[in-house]
Amino acid sequence: MNIERYNRTIAAAAASAFLAALVPGCIQAPVATAPAKGGDLVFPPPPEEPRFVYERTIYGSADVIREDANSDLRRLVTGEGRASEGLSKPYAVAVHRGKVFVSDSAQRYIRVFDFPAGRFYKIGEDEPGRIVKPLGIDVDASGALYVADVSARDIKVFSAEGRYLRSIGGPKWFDRLSSVTVDPRGERLYVVDIGGVGSTNHRVRVFDARTGAHLFDIGKRGTGPAEFNLPRDVAIGKEGRLYVVDGGNFRVQVFARDGAFLKSFGALGKQFGQFARPKEIATDSAGNVYVVDSAFGNFQVFNAEGELLLFVGDRSERDGPAKYMLPSGIYVDEDGRVYVIDQWFRKVDVFRPVALAASQGHLRRAATAAPAAR
Repeated sequence: MNIERYNRTIAAAAASAFLAALVPGCIQAPVATAPAKGGDLVFPPPPEEPRFVYERTIYGSADVIREDANSDLRRLVTGEGRASEGLSKPYAVAVHRGKVFVSDSAQRYIRVFDFPAGRFYKIGEDEPGRIVKPLGIDVDASGALYVADVSARDIKVFSAEGRYLRSIGGPKWFDRLSSVTVDPRGERLYVVDIGGVGSTNHRVRVFDARTGAHLFDIGKRGTGPAEFNLPRDVAIGKEGRLYVVDGGNFRVQVFARDGAFLKSFGALGKQFGQFARPKEIATDSAGNVYVVDSAFGNFQVFNAEGELLLFVGDRSERDGPAKYMLPSGIYVDEDGRVYVIDQWFRKVDVFRPVALAASQGHLRRAATAAPAAR
């Protein structure tokens, strides 16, 4: 991505952002969407070169489970909608080869939308490994799933098919769990302890993902470099760089793999490249950084050095593609598709890089199911 290409779009939209800032209580960035040729919704809008296209939304099990011809005929005759198990209060998303894992803070399990197989299942309902309250999740290159169980205050590890493997941490290790990030090889875990108002333990705790041994910590409570105020999430970028959402300080801090502080970017504000309520973070294969902001109702895309490239989405009280009231989770899969969780609208929006054809990647064999009754 070339930031110079976006300067004209950002500069033009900045005037709208300034006017919005004059309205009391308004903290939303203007939408950067427009229908492309053929009716696709693309980002950024013309005349700029599009980078992403809205592809689909996942609301529930009917969006992945294939139906046979008899079921289609019955619904056509009776007029009934498809039954679907919807999301209750989704929080985070992780994806491995077309399997979309979604944590739900109102339910005690992880929902799995297996698009290549056209099936839906759950992880963590039963012992051993019963999940109490899941928040952040991640997967490694083998498809193993790592779940931050807030109530149990540990990290539960499952195979891609849902077999419980082990737990890491426990109540003595965390004040208030927020998220978990695993490196692709499944060797090292980065676990965010958000701390809380009365805690000084605002930090990232680093563990050996296989043995559970504690290796070291990054950060403490504060406002200076390598200090955190209510950290939220971690993403791993190129060369093993760690990008940490420092929520209460309204910035992203960047560290080397060994925890050495490198730099930070972002600040409190309503302008592009600033933050109001940053939540989760993700990276792509090019090293770009994606940050969800629940106040702006969008996600912003930065290069590896923290320079803004573009933003996607708009805060809205009505559901629709790239419309968000309470976005929380974000993930970029192996093919470059971006998955965004909205808790309020109970959905996962999926965006495809324009360079990737709809027939390419791990979602290419997805079921073409009719929308479920909502």
